[in-house]
Amino acid sequence: MSAEGPWGSRDGSAPAPDPARRLSGPRAAPREDKGQHPVWAVVSTLLMAGFLWLVTGSWVVAVAVLFGLFVHEYGHVLAMNRVGMGPARIYVIPFLGGLAKGQREPKSEWHGVLVSLAGPAFGLLAMLPFVGLWAATGGDAWLMGAFFIAMINLLNLLPAPPLDGSKALGPVLTRVHPRLEQVALLAVGGLAVWWGLSTGRLILAVFLGLAVIGHLKRGVWRTAWGRLSWPEAGRSLALYLLTAAVCAAAAIGALLPLTGGAVEPALEMGLRFFGVGGR
Repeated sequence: MSAEGPWGSRDGSAPAPDPARRLSGPRAAPREDKGQHPVWAVVSTLLMAGFLWLVTGSWVVAVAVLFGLFVHEYGHVLAMNRVGMGPARIYVIPFLGGLAKGQREPKSEWHGVLVSLAGPAFGLLAMLPFVGLWAATGGDAWLMGAFFIAMINLLNLLPAPPLDGSKALGPVLTRVHPRLEQVALLAVGGLAVWWGLSTGRLILAVFLGLAVIGHLKRGVWRTAWGRLSWPEAGRSLALYLLTAAVCAAAAIGALLPLTGGAVEPALEMGLRFFGVGGR
């Protein structure tokens, strides 16, 4: 497999033509997605950085979240390229986050699950430089940056459309019954919208609300790639729970030095991020 990057193919190779369609006459090759225009990519990144600084009040946390965003999306890119969806591209969406987009759909639901979980799992690596800077300087702000990186990856595992969790857990629910995915994800999506509104995260609430409405307009889900087998569903659920546990542990671990190593106060600090507990 050729090496691919998030903004282009290094060898310029094209996929082999489909022999089954050679007799149907010449046809144009699928148009490759060239990705976000460099100028707009820079503008989007600057807008995102300014927005994060405004809402967090800390340039360290803003840098951490922005860096974590790119590492998270690059995890999706690596997985997409690995399973034959590439060359994948990264898009920065001002005020909302990022998006990794492949050139084609996954070949199976199992590949889709792997791609969805690759972002949160790989995204935790973005914590390492901030933990290192804390160790070198003793500045608590660096730990908060690491904490926010972990929490963003954990939040992405929420099984609400269009977050990564819905794409990882949804196929497992469909394996049980197709309607179970629709009911469960739309219910969780509604709760996520309520959570965003009740905790003052209005932009997130609007974003999730639009996603839920979009899913309500859809017909039958997941007809293109078939369904997971029962063994694949078991592996998918195990990977989802493991990734969520690691993200949660990483978030609490980042707070432990701030609480003298006490787990309970660190857990309380983490819950306050979700608007649970006292201020």
